[in-house]
Amino acid sequence: MIIRDDLMFSTQLINVAERSIKALIYHKCKLVTAESCTGGLIAAVLTEIPGSSAAFDRGFVTYSNQSKIDNLDVPECIVKRYGAVSHEAAIAMAKGAINSSTSDISVAVTGIAGPAGGTTEKPVGLVHIALARRNSYNIHERFEFENTCRSSVRRDAAMAALNLIIKVLNA
Repeated sequence: MIIRDDLMFSTQLINVAERSIKALIYHKCKLVTAESCTGGLIAAVLTEIPGSSAAFDRGFVTYSNQSKIDNLDVPECIVKRYGAVSHEAAIAMAKGAINSSTSDISVAVTGIAGPAGGTTEKPVGLVHIALARRNSYNIHERFEFENTCRSSVRRDAAMAALNLIIKVLNA
């Protein structure tokens, strides 16, 4: 366990990032991230871990709809039909990230961090997380984080994404 003397990341977030890196290294996997609402938080906390270069390949921060289309090859019809915050967009982001890298596994996050922007169908705190494995399967999880504080939603989404990596690798 890493002992932190700064306040950039919570101890809880550092610990789950460290477990993610250890699982990736153990399984000889490289990771690519595709982040929207987390804005690079997942990549930032992973690279806070010493030795993370053995497991972390690269990260895409695709905040705008157009960047998802341009950088991750998310089909424009998915964004138009389902929206950027959707199961379909998260899966497409995860697939696009893995296809745009040499990584073995990708994790993608898209959601509504708030405090504004939510609707009845897509409330603030709604986050879709997808994971893709090269030449294998895709996984999707949907979350509705109750704390609608922007920082909390982003942190909770990053935690959930890192925990999904651990869960999949250790299954």
